[in-house]
Amino acid sequence: MSLNDLICKNAKPKAKEYKLADGEGLYLLVKPNGTRCWRMKYRFAGKERKLAIGIYPEVSLVDARDKRRDARELLAAGTDPSQAKKQEKRMVSIREQNSFEAVAREWHENNLHTWTKKHGEDILHRLERDIFPEIGRRPIAEIAALELLDAFKKIEKRAAHELAHRTLQYCTRIFRYAILTARSDRNPASDLKDALKPVVHTHYTALDVKDLPAFLKSLENNKARLYEITCLAVKMLLLTFVRTSELIKAKWEEIDEPSATWMIPAERMKMRRPHIVPLSKQVLAILQELKQFRGESDYIFPNQTKRGETMSNNTVNR
Repeated sequence: MSLNDLICKNAKPKAKEYKLADGEGLYLLVKPNGTRCWRMKYRFAGKERKLAIGIYPEVSLVDARDKRRDARELLAAGTDPSQAKKQEKRMVSIREQNSFEAVAREWHENNLHTWTKKHGEDILHRLERDIFPEIGRRPIAEIAALELLDAFKKIEKRAAHELAHRTLQYCTRIFRYAILTARSDRNPASDLKDALKPVVHTHYTALDVKDLPAFLKSLENNKARLYEITCLAVKMLLLTFVRTSELIKAKWEEIDEPSATWMIPAERMKMRRPHIVPLSKQVLAILQELKQFRGESDYIFPNQTKRGETMSNNTVNR
């Protein structure tokens, strides 16, 4: 007698596992722990074999019968259903290992030593935010230029045109890496450069030389009512010509007052080389003022509210 959903639902566990047959080799195996498993018994090459179909009720009676039909079609074609299932699992595993996200993360890991920590973090963040949700799970060899373009168009809709071009550069390198590691044979990203809107470059806002006296006077009088440490940071920035990120992450141990030099380590420099900054008398005087804010922090410009962190870039830039 064939099974129905009520029989399957009401099948209670016993001391030993038992079977409820549905016909044509399909049966529900009820285990002592209450688990109900779909199995199919069949013969292939003269030997009796079993095919695991799934767990009830996740796999319904209707679904189990569909899988039985598929298995019988494979048998009729001379294929062992169990081997076909194993091969399918292998192919799924291969696709997952060769997904765009998997290859991208491998590429990222291999290149970390060539970037600053911040730059590496930025690249991964951009991929996780804009690319992985769109094509991350897709096998990298199957990704077409148009579906990749769709991901970049979403970035452009935020008016982030430069970011779209930067992310395209990363993707181009990822596909190139996939080709070199035999995960793909083409680079769809290389065809998209002219499909993105061009980046319109504008100059950063800058003070004209004639405006500097008024600016310095305003800074000295602190008309903006800034924290004293912020005023000192701006003054030191003007006197050293370093990047804001290099300034705010400066540590006391990097300052050599007797030689009037500041050694910025390679990992904080864009060119990955140590950089020596000569310190004028004015900078040394500023450092003396900053010592009153030193406290327990290793940083010259500690964060006012978050212990162990530095002043924010925006504190100076704004």
